[in-house]
Amino acid sequence: MNTNSLISHPCTLCCMPTTMWCSRCQNAWYCSPDHLSSDWPRHKRECAPVNAAAAQQQPYNMIATPAPVQQELIAVSALLFTPEEERSKIISVQCRPQGTLSQGICPLPLSMPPNTIILTQGLNGEALRFPLHIWYCPVALQRGSPVNRAIFRITSGAAEKAWCGPVVVLKFNGSRRQGYTDAGSNDLPALSAYFLAYK
Repeated sequence: MNTNSLISHPCTLCCMPTTMWCSRCQNAWYCSPDHLSSDWPRHKRECAPVNAAAAQQQPYNMIATPAPVQQELIAVSALLFTPEEERSKIISVQCRPQGTLSQGICPLPLSMPPNTIILTQGLNGEALRFPLHIWYCPVALQRGSPVNRAIFRITSGAAEKAWCGPVVVLKFNGSRRQGYTDAGSNDLPALSAYFLAYK
């Protein structure tokens, strides 16, 4: 988290430093919900909602909320399978955090193929402690993309489905799938079994 972006502002009512603001207009700073309520008769004349959802809120529901923090990108290791190469390779993928960590929303990778599959079982149907997130393009074959040589190699050409185009695999950091951890060569057996079984 970038602590430099947690800039304190003076509370509109008492001038105490605060990082919370009126969640409706996001222009007035308050050190507590009580101070926002106390200042509401005056503030409501200048409080213009920043979006339609905020406009529908009732004044008595207004609270002082922390201002959003500019979160830095998160880099994790992922496996890349390409049509051009015989072996997968480990790459670094930049992910943008979504929401806050307490909301449990998984980061969103930047510049990834459009579709995903979440692999929760490994060899012999055993549950994976760290599920794998497979990103691929479902229309790669229709676009004339070549068969993915790296996947062809780890399945010894026995996969029922010809995987085409690039495939990127990220690894969740736990069964709740709220974030990613580094993927690596230890994940190849489960992926190979999946690519073989996929129809």
